[in-house]
Amino acid sequence: MTDPVANALNIKDFFNSPLNPMQIVITLLVAFGVGVAIFFVYKKTFGGVLYSRTFNLSLIVLTMITSMVLSLINSNLTMSLGMVGALSIVRFRTAIKDPMDTAFIFWAISEGMALGGQFFDLALIGLVVIGLAVVILSVTKVKSALPYLLILHFHEGANATIKGALKQLPKAKVRSRSAQRDGVELTVEVRLRDEETGVVDKFLRIDGVYDATLIAHQGDMIS
Repeated sequence: MTDPVANALNIKDFFNSPLNPMQIVITLLVAFGVGVAIFFVYKKTFGGVLYSRTFNLSLIVLTMITSMVLSLINSNLTMSLGMVGALSIVRFRTAIKDPMDTAFIFWAISEGMALGGQFFDLALIGLVVIGLAVVILSVTKVKSALPYLLILHFHEGANATIKGALKQLPKAKVRSRSAQRDGVELTVEVRLRDEETGVVDKFLRIDGVYDATLIAHQGDMIS
């Protein structure tokens, strides 16, 4: 026969399982190291327009916080239920425009979950494999043609010459055209390699062109 007192003690221990302080420290330190590794991978492979150091630092903190939350959930059932209720009322409204930033956020969260669940081998293997995959994909991206916005401000008389020059560019798409008192402003989306960005000088040498600007962008425009 089972002892009711022993069962009651087991249930009490299940609902109140203390954490080992040394284990907490080790988990947070490993999470910090993993977060730093993600930080450097993001910094070295960033391919957007404006690099945000604040966002990159948040990946380190996110990894540590996730590992702490999972440690709480694994150690105490009552705490896990309360944590689920608390997180359900949190609303994150920060707009993330680059899909790769979202991937890095999920990567940091997944690493924190693995570390919080004491799956250190899974966390380290995932860090190495995913990190190498991101580096390889970023190198491939650098070698390929990237999207740019070519903004031209020119006199109406140079319109025919501008059209002829644009036909020589691969995959050139006119995104906007605005008429002004002193001429025309034309925005064209082009795809160029790093060694082809000097094409802006070619347009600047055309008679009637006042300004020529080349801006890198993420390939999306709001019309």
